[in-house]
Amino acid sequence: MLNVNNIETESQETGRWRNFNSWIKRNFNYECYLNFLTGCYSCKLEAEQRKSRRPLCCCSLLEILFYPWLLTALCLSVLLVFVWVESSNEYNGFDWVVFLGTGVWFFWSLVLLSLFGILAAYTSLLLVLGFLLCWEGKELYLHWYHKVYAPYLHLSSISVMVLLSWPVAFYLIHLEGEARIRRYKITSNERKRNKRCNMLTKLRALQVAVGLPFFLILLCLYVMPFGNYSPCIQEKDKLGPKPSFFGHRGAPMLGPENTMMSFEKAVEHGAFGLESDVHISYDHVPFLMHDLSLRRTTNIKEVLPNASLRHPSLFDWDFLATLNAGKWFSHSQIKPFYHMKPLSEADKEKAGNQKIPKLTDLLELAQKEKKLVIFDLNSPVPKHPARKEFVRLVVNVILASGIEQHLIVWLPGFDRKYVRSTAPGFQHVGRLFTIERLTKENISRINVDYKRLFYNGLREYKAANININIYIVNEPWLFSLAWCSRIQSVTTDNIQVLNQINHPYFFMTPSFYMFMWILMDVVSAIFIFAVFYFHWWRESQSEKILKGISSYTETPSVSLQKENTENEAALNVMESPETLTKSVGELPGSQSINPEPVQETTQPLMP
Repeated sequence: MLNVNNIETESQETGRWRNFNSWIKRNFNYECYLNFLTGCYSCKLEAEQRKSRRPLCCCSLLEILFYPWLLTALCLSVLLVFVWVESSNEYNGFDWVVFLGTGVWFFWSLVLLSLFGILAAYTSLLLVLGFLLCWEGKELYLHWYHKVYAPYLHLSSISVMVLLSWPVAFYLIHLEGEARIRRYKITSNERKRNKRCNMLTKLRALQVAVGLPFFLILLCLYVMPFGNYSPCIQEKDKLGPKPSFFGHRGAPMLGPENTMMSFEKAVEHGAFGLESDVHISYDHVPFLMHDLSLRRTTNIKEVLPNASLRHPSLFDWDFLATLNAGKWFSHSQIKPFYHMKPLSEADKEKAGNQKIPKLTDLLELAQKEKKLVIFDLNSPVPKHPARKEFVRLVVNVILASGIEQHLIVWLPGFDRKYVRSTAPGFQHVGRLFTIERLTKENISRINVDYKRLFYNGLREYKAANININIYIVNEPWLFSLAWCSRIQSVTTDNIQVLNQINHPYFFMTPSFYMFMWILMDVVSAIFIFAVFYFHWWRESQSEKILKGISSYTETPSVSLQKENTENEAALNVMESPETLTKSVGELPGSQSINPEPVQETTQPLMP
């Protein structure tokens, strides 16, 4: 007698299903798979014998509480890496701050970005491993090493929803097909027995867990323009003029900062003004230097190692004039900016011979090229001879240089009354003061950090006709944002790149943006629908093939089962004594026979 179960098994091994199962048997070992998951998550590599599946919630209370904590760490990593990537304009400033604390110049900002990416990817891996272990019914036991470091790790990735629609649709439709196939195969008794927490429920839960977030995010992206505001979406006639440039310490990507070569390069690339930092030497000479020590931008470690950390204002000008201020820029293997272009041989030689300039050198160049000069004035250290009169000293040096007063943009807030009375032609610049204070002090220009631009675009200051200069703007997209926001000037390290921008990036008129918004929504919706329909159609064809194979094997199975049932019933009738006696009595010409016990005999019956 043929076995129906064997026939069904053979039918399931036909076609592509047979090939798929054979591939699993060749390439997949369940025990190794579980051992790999457990080893990565729990640092426990001992092989375990295969055990029955446990319910999903089989972990200790501590592990249940820690898993959401791990998920929270991943969410924070998304936020932190996003912020750090968007803060690329501040990388050089961050590297400089680290240098002040360590004395070593390096691209620490890029190191930190790489570290965030690696550690956050590691956190993501732990989440995936934990989910797979829960799905396999294994108890979670996160090793203490992971528990110490994982909550402090941070990463992110932003996905393009249209590209994600392909794997998401494939997964959802595949789960739907799997659910239909299982529903088609199971019998009514199995349905009653597996009514609670069956495989179909788990498949539906997976569909909801994957599909619902995808479509919610997609919906948010579709309606986002309703609450979106960008200064680069405006009519062409409302776009302001291109912001002018203040060379931050000159052009520090083309020459050593705060040297005459750097300022000359800034002038060559169209700088509207020159920005610098002023210190006062011990013998009352104003000179240009940014840091609070000479170790980063001069060769003082070679000349006077023990004094490398001393404040610059504690040196006489005769000594400062002997220091080299360019070899660190031209001969160092580590560049001050990671994306700066290599120097030509002529510029490299010129940079290697630069000295610390005096303030009068900068004023002479500005007067010759008719450029504005703005600078931060650093107060001397306590007990310095010019501690109490350094502002008046600098004002007298400026007036003695013969530069036109309107070319001086006075930024220091010290002793403004004296400055106004002595040099009434200076342009006074304030910080982010209130409009009332700026009006009272007759200040028509402010110098603010570029991050202030993100809050409300400094609308109240523009409405009061106050010119705005923002610092430090190095990225083209940030310069484009300042341009669209009608900012008058920016201070930059990257003047050679920003000066080549003739139109702001991402600029669109409202009508064009509306057209692109509707077009992208419609096209992406059609594309995503087509992707889902394609996967549904392909899964339906596979389901039809499987149903055809199942119906072909079930038809002979049913008839065979019916025939076997009739044969067994006939055999039972023939073996019954009462039926045998009744049949003999009904033969033609036979007499009534009393039933007696039949004795066993070893002799064969003769015909």
